[in-house]
Amino acid sequence: AAWVCRHRLPGRAGGAPPELCPALTAVLQWQGKTECHFTNGTEKVRLVDRYIYNRLQHAMFDSDVGEYVGFTPYGERNAKRWNSDPEFMESRRAAVDTYCRHNYRVLTPFLTERRGERGQSVSPRARPCQ
Repeated sequence: AAWVCRHRLPGRAGGAPPELCPALTAVLQWQGKTECHFTNGTEKVRLVDRYIYNRLQHAMFDSDVGEYVGFTPYGERNAKRWNSDPEFMESRRAAVDTYCRHNYRVLTPFLTERRGERGQSVSPRARPCQ
């Protein structure tokens, strides 16, 4: 799962850039990415949560480590705050089961077990031009 939020800085209402300062209209990008890594089905599952701003990863949660790690001063502050919240960290650690393993069971039939006639894999067919 990945999501991206884009916004213009600075600007007026509606995100319009200032009229006299075109150099200040850069698009800044914030991303949150959640990855599930599976080894041998669901025998070994690893959850990685990444937080990225302008192509620079500032914080990350790795279920193998069990806590957030900051890579920038901003990321270190957030990692310290998140790691000090026991309820939040319990939910992050449980996400291996509630997010990764759950989605694996739901999606596996659609991703790996689909078969067409005579046991051949299903693949999209090109439609002839009309």
